[in-house]
Amino acid sequence: MLLTAAILRAGSGCTPARAAAWLVPLQAALDVYAIDTPLRLSMFLANVGHESGRLVCVKEIWGPTVAQSRYEGRADLGNIKPGDGKRFLGRGLIQLTGRDNARACRDGLRKVMPGVPDFEADPTPLEQPKWATLSACWFWNSKGLDRWADLGDFDGVCDVINRGWKTTALGDANGYIERLALWKSVRVAVDLA
Repeated sequence: MLLTAAILRAGSGCTPARAAAWLVPLQAALDVYAIDTPLRLSMFLANVGHESGRLVCVKEIWGPTVAQSRYEGRADLGNIKPGDGKRFLGRGLIQLTGRDNARACRDGLRKVMPGVPDFEADPTPLEQPKWATLSACWFWNSKGLDRWADLGDFDGVCDVINRGWKTTALGDANGYIERLALWKSVRVAVDLA
């Protein structure tokens, strides 16, 4: 499915200038991972729009908040070295977090293209448009989110992105109300209403 500036704006809530800046790298990344049906694209954009603060933040704003302080020493994120919590804060359009995710993204992207930086050695390239978009699409693919999107399960997509698994509760992902509003908006733009 061809991504247009209007669809990108509706799905992410971004400004016209941000849509113009992100349109080409995002379309290229979407093509690599076949996020190309109206349901997949609309659910992807609504979640990326929320996660990136409407395509503004490609690096998590560091407080540190209470939640962020818990990144340090989290073996489930691979944060096993001192300072890993802050070093591997969320980056990219989907806020990829943790040493393990940086490594897995690097390895996953290297399977489909050459020249992928070592995000474990230096995660900062994930802030660049090419890698910010590709990492978000890789994450979508690695978590099998096409399955939930193809079923029309927006809540399932949000749960897996935000919580790591599908929950039984409806709307319990952080920022669900905003995600849902963006999804309603983009559904009109891609003619799913």
